[in-house]
Amino acid sequence: MTASPVVTRFAPSPTGFLHIGGARTALFNWLYAKHHGGKMLLRIEDTDRQRSTDEAVAAILDGLTWLGLDWDGEPVSQFSRVEAHRKAVETLLESGNAYRCYCTPEELTQMREQAMADGRPPRYDGRWRDRDPGEAPAGVDPVIRFRSPDDGETLVDDQVQGEVTFPNKDLDDLVILRSDGAPTYNLSVVVDDHDMGVTHIVRGVDHLTNAARQSQIYAALGWDVPAMAHIPLIHGPDGAKLSKRHGALGVEAYREMGYLPQAMRNYLARLGWSHGDDEIFSTPQMIEWFGLDGIGKSAARFDLVKLENLNGHYLRASDDDALMAEIEAALPHLPGGPEFAGKLTTATREAFRSALPGLKERAKTLNDLIDGAAFLVAERPLTPDEKAAKLLDADARQMLAGLHEVLSALPDWSVEATEQAVRDFAEARDLKLGKVAQPLRAALTGRTTSPGIFDVLGVLGRAESLARIHDQCGQAA
Repeated sequence: MTASPVVTRFAPSPTGFLHIGGARTALFNWLYAKHHGGKMLLRIEDTDRQRSTDEAVAAILDGLTWLGLDWDGEPVSQFSRVEAHRKAVETLLESGNAYRCYCTPEELTQMREQAMADGRPPRYDGRWRDRDPGEAPAGVDPVIRFRSPDDGETLVDDQVQGEVTFPNKDLDDLVILRSDGAPTYNLSVVVDDHDMGVTHIVRGVDHLTNAARQSQIYAALGWDVPAMAHIPLIHGPDGAKLSKRHGALGVEAYREMGYLPQAMRNYLARLGWSHGDDEIFSTPQMIEWFGLDGIGKSAARFDLVKLENLNGHYLRASDDDALMAEIEAALPHLPGGPEFAGKLTTATREAFRSALPGLKERAKTLNDLIDGAAFLVAERPLTPDEKAAKLLDADARQMLAGLHEVLSALPDWSVEATEQAVRDFAEARDLKLGKVAQPLRAALTGRTTSPGIFDVLGVLGRAESLARIHDQCGQAA
């Protein structure tokens, strides 16, 4: 018998940005589907009409696209499938696996308060479970409740957490259709996953109790339960659940912080999944190696320092032309990016491209690259920052005047030629190279850090370099 093709799904609620935890869930679903030559579907769980927004849907799609996680077919709106959900509720009513409950809000409140006073969990007490519907009070629109088994236990055979059992007495009769006719989450998810042909549900471990409830609904409808894998949550460096106090939570924030999507994929894959001792792997390697057996049960810790270091590795390993294309694609999303893009000309773009080998050696993010390249598009005369201004004292300016004269006489303006000229200049004046190079860097870039000073002379070119030195020392050009 041929095994069914693997179908996974990512099913976010469009109530805000694409959370970093959601992004990892999407990645795991995507990798599992790709590994098995299957499909990953996208379902937008937008039944909460008050909180769901078109802007949030757009943010989720944009975040997935930026991460390079494609999906098969068109995104499915859960709200558009309400009639299918209601039909399933009717089926459950007809089979006796659901019933109408006429409890008023006041009764439910009293029920919870009494349970808490008795030291019991605040659960529905089943008072309408076997009651004659003829006793229904006038003017009360009922909810529909699922008739959960009241004895025995429900087993969730989870591919990450192992076999987890839930005593059925702890799972009360949940509402599957509200009094206004709106289906609830656990019912809708079951119907959608069944109708979409989902074979594997990969989601956060916080859904484990839902898995038990959903398994009961599957059984009541006579449907097979998909394979389930509940992955550990992501915690902050302090071990607490990831929250705003740990930093950015949305994927779009990491794009704005200058991270590369391939670095984010690599980092997110390592949050809860491992392949031996490997830390850095390409996307094809991730697809080849990914399996649910590599996912641990313990919560993963999000470490921004590790992400920065990993991103720095990807920057350094990137082909310069490919990296330049990534930078230009990212500029609209980076702080100061649009302003920087507006200053790029054909000449400064080429200078930026030429400076990348030196710039990326000390950069960890695209923002670092943009910041490091600011001197390329700076307007003359440069205004040195505080540290650079301290270097440009009277003695330094006088020294730069002499260096300007030497460099102006060079017949060949190359990295090799300018380096030799500066070294000869320093030696002739019995100066260490740094005593010349640091003021020169301050004059050329307005800063005390930059790519190699001879690379800076090369990418700026003869005319611009000499003009910037002239601005700081007053030497006639």
